[in-house]
Amino acid sequence: MFTGIVEKIGTVNRVDKRGSFAILNISCADITDDLKIGDSVAVNGACLTATKVEKGSFTADISYETLGKSSLEYLKPGDYVNLERALTLSSRLGGHIVSGHVDCLGKFTEIRKESSAYRLCIGYPENIEKYVVYKGSIALDGISLTIADVFDNNEFTVAVIPHTFENTILKYRHPGDFVNIEADMVARYMEKLLKNEKKADRLKSGILKMQQMEDFI
Repeated sequence: MFTGIVEKIGTVNRVDKRGSFAILNISCADITDDLKIGDSVAVNGACLTATKVEKGSFTADISYETLGKSSLEYLKPGDYVNLERALTLSSRLGGHIVSGHVDCLGKFTEIRKESSAYRLCIGYPENIEKYVVYKGSIALDGISLTIADVFDNNEFTVAVIPHTFENTILKYRHPGDFVNIEADMVARYMEKLLKNEKKADRLKSGILKMQQMEDFI
């Protein structure tokens, strides 16, 4: 689990693609100080496992599932990435609960500087439309943000304070760039609970009808 509060920006050293998966090496001295093999690190919002840790860098494997659903497929040496180590029991939950499982790719359609913030507009696929709600939480490249507006053309906006913009890879983004999107996990659990309740209601209704038919016979 993660909070969506980016700790540091790392730099991609190597990307070794091997068939349906890839091996990624990232440098960031502050992250590797207490990182161990097997630890989880969110890289642009995608949860990866450190398979090798060296002084100032770490290596992680990227599965075919993650490559297919995230922008990690397009990483190349020299690219900057958002990094966050896994949440601990003593951590402050400053953002929202982020699983590190990317739902889909979105695309920046506008990045605009306003008086006291940056306004980002993101296009997204229809399969997450039900989770994109006004004032709802969303993670973009691993950054916990709040949806400011939702439009009918499958776009939404977020307002980003200067500190977040300057201390994440958002400052390197341009319209047309891909962005990893993770919908609010709480919303997904609520949807699952409601579906289970509806199934239970239908089952009860079916049993009641069968009992009524047996009584009639």
